[in-house]
Amino acid sequence: MATQVEVAAHLDLSDRQVRNLLTDGVLPSSKGPGGLDIDACRLAYIRYVRGMASGQVRPEAPSTDDDESGDTAKRLEQERLRLTAAQAEGQELKNDITKRKSVPTEFATFVLSRLAAEIGSLLDTLPLTLKRRHPDLEVRHIESVQRELAKARNRAATLDDRLPGLLNEYLDTADQ
Repeated sequence: MATQVEVAAHLDLSDRQVRNLLTDGVLPSSKGPGGLDIDACRLAYIRYVRGMASGQVRPEAPSTDDDESGDTAKRLEQERLRLTAAQAEGQELKNDITKRKSVPTEFATFVLSRLAAEIGSLLDTLPLTLKRRHPDLEVRHIESVQRELAKARNRAATLDDRLPGLLNEYLDTADQ
């Protein structure tokens, strides 16, 4: 015959867990103080664990008198809800992309960078085109146009770096 503490040590459980298993009828009850049959408890516990593994036995809900278990269960439930909400949000975003209602920011950055490079190339040829079509323009006018175009090209070249900030600015104004 053994005590609850001895059975707990034998099964590698806490004495509180052994007490809960006794209360739930998983382990055979004692016949007085120190009256637990250690072999019967071991066999009952093995059957209980096998039943949980096979799905025939459902694990007991955490006891309400144990504040730590209650807090853990509550936190676990909150995390599950948070995960479910995040998964739903992710699926909605995928659906919007599939319906072509939105695009990933990486794609938008790529496209706008390419567009800025193409515009930059067109701006490079503009002074020469103006000179050919309007030979009467003075050099100082062409140089003035070139300076302004250089500013525009430089601004367009930094678009991919500025895009995240512009996106944040847009989202801030859209929220208001």
